[in-house]
Amino acid sequence: MYHFSYGEIINDAGSTSRDRERLALDRSIELLREADQQGGESRVALEALLYVQRLWSLLLEDLARPGNDLPEKLRADLISIGFWILKEADITREDKARSFKGLIDISSIIRDGLK
Repeated sequence: MYHFSYGEIINDAGSTSRDRERLALDRSIELLREADQQGGESRVALEALLYVQRLWSLLLEDLARPGNDLPEKLRADLISIGFWILKEADITREDKARSFKGLIDISSIIRDGLK
């Protein structure tokens, strides 16, 4: 029977977490693109923005945890981006004519960085 070393388990856990984060970001991008096509007053727009806000609230909570293993500078940068995304989602929800492009672009960059 094969026994895993602690290092292998930790590396796999990190990889699995990144995969889940990437999938969640993929979903948010998909929703935002559909919302951008249907317009800011559509039900899809509201669902997309709420999904983005829930996702980034969870990500920010994880990034702020003292046990988060990411380098401090990277965590700080991601936290700043997360706050921008939350603010932009609020503004976009209030200004229904606003484009979703900025949210889509930044989310895509973050997602691609997880590969």
